[in-house]
Amino acid sequence: MTSRPALPPAESEEDFDDLTDEDLRPGVAALCRDLGVGDLGVGGSDVVRFPGGSLPVYAVGSAVLKLFPPVHLDEFPVEAGVLAAVEGRLPVPTPGVRAVGERDDWGYVLMDRLRGESLETAWNGLGAEGRDSIATQLGEALAALHAVPVPEIDDWWPEDWDDFVYTQRAMCVARHRGLGLAPEWLAKVEPFLDGVDLPDGEPVLLHTEIMRQHLLVAPGDDGWRLTGLLDFEPAVRGAREYEFVGLGCSVAEGDARFLGRALRAYGYADPDEAFRRRMTAWTLLHFYSNVRKYLDRLPQPEEPTFESLGDRWYATE
Repeated sequence: MTSRPALPPAESEEDFDDLTDEDLRPGVAALCRDLGVGDLGVGGSDVVRFPGGSLPVYAVGSAVLKLFPPVHLDEFPVEAGVLAAVEGRLPVPTPGVRAVGERDDWGYVLMDRLRGESLETAWNGLGAEGRDSIATQLGEALAALHAVPVPEIDDWWPEDWDDFVYTQRAMCVARHRGLGLAPEWLAKVEPFLDGVDLPDGEPVLLHTEIMRQHLLVAPGDDGWRLTGLLDFEPAVRGAREYEFVGLGCSVAEGDARFLGRALRAYGYADPDEAFRRRMTAWTLLHFYSNVRKYLDRLPQPEEPTFESLGDRWYATE
């Protein structure tokens, strides 16, 4: 009897980084066949890997298969649990879950494939009216997301939000130094953070990586529509304004009109200077942020200060 092709071992980050699509494809095709999805020709020809992303994700007909190697298995229950929690609760579609399980020490989530193209590729063709529409829809979607009851997920990191913020604060300078932030900026991190009050509040459900690549859009009879919000494996429970780092730095990217419209749709009637200072602090503290790269990519502040940076990156109309 011929043995079933298996997914390869990936017990360390180095093992995972060394894997190629050729290494994964036989095991992925066998898993899809067992799950009954796709019209799998010779060698799994119907299995198409999406480019980019930190985890392997495959389109298989009308479904999407997302894989979690052993080294990232802790992210698997978060994706599955949060997708189940948000299904049908947001004004933007999220992938419906078809199957969840483990195979060869890998986790997998089989989900519906949503229509639309990445906002990253569609952005330049939207025009002002299209961007206005997407901004409003996104702000409404984030408000709805933050109103979803936080699901119960075992061993969900971080267990305590206040401890997480404390740790991020303590290692902030060292972390950004490691990411290559210039010394003249590093010297201003501690004084700036010391002057910003981040208020307490009941933690809400956060996506944490709101970015153009995780949003799908498509044209409709009434203009451009937001047709998908994807990739929930980095979701956490935390302060709602933490979410807006992605909105500002990875979606609006200095577009004050877009950011202002999204925030007003969320419920911020008049984002003020204090809001911009808090958002700059969250940008420094965010687990996935890289201020050095943002300085290379986003509009330059008028002065080399974090106050000026916040006035530029979190400006609203």
